[in-house]
Amino acid sequence: MTVDSSALPAWLRIAELFGPTVQGEGPSVGQRALFIRLSGCNLDCSWCDTPYTWDWSRFDQTAESRETAVAEIEGWVRVQGKDGDLVVITGGEPLMQRRGLVALVVALGGLGRRIEIETNGTIPPGPDLVAGVHRFNVSPKLTGSGVPEQRRIRPLALRSFRDCGKAVFKFVVTGDDDVAELAELQRRFGLTPVWVMPEGTTPESVLAGMRTLAAPALEHGWNLTPRLHVLLWGDERGR
Repeated sequence: MTVDSSALPAWLRIAELFGPTVQGEGPSVGQRALFIRLSGCNLDCSWCDTPYTWDWSRFDQTAESRETAVAEIEGWVRVQGKDGDLVVITGGEPLMQRRGLVALVVALGGLGRRIEIETNGTIPPGPDLVAGVHRFNVSPKLTGSGVPEQRRIRPLALRSFRDCGKAVFKFVVTGDDDVAELAELQRRFGLTPVWVMPEGTTPESVLAGMRTLAAPALEHGWNLTPRLHVLLWGDERGR
């Protein structure tokens, strides 16, 4: 990646660092991973399972969010991780801090880590970020999120991810309306590959949702993913 890291911000606003654990969703499910959770989000999904990253009406921002040097985050990954480990950068919405995110990706790339970024797909990544990551797990939000379509579906950003060659598309599905909208979005934007998973924060709700989603996933050619961390540990934070 040909990026002058000295010109990039030297810090990020983070919510938490945790791991090693396992990646719970998508194509890397079950793999050993470290998680870097950034603060801030440009959406407000009704079922969000990490509202402490953005909902300052319910959570204390000074307690839940802190400015952290990129060098400190890199040092944590160096100590906690192993060669070849997966590092998942999530949120909130990481691309709200895109320039600092590039600095972190440059630093972690120097450690030989594989990097996945979880994003809601509303902010284009840019070539400097694309160059440094292994995969974008792009999760556009559907009707069940309660967010108006004009805020959650951004055509330019979705096309940017689709065309970058490093994106998979992972959707949280809450019911039949979401299934229908997902099929239309896939047709409209040519999104592939697609992974679907149920909303849920208990093992029982996740398993029930997966049973419901199995038939439409097979019908449409989508991949079905669990929320493995929920099956293993419920809604425990830092897992």
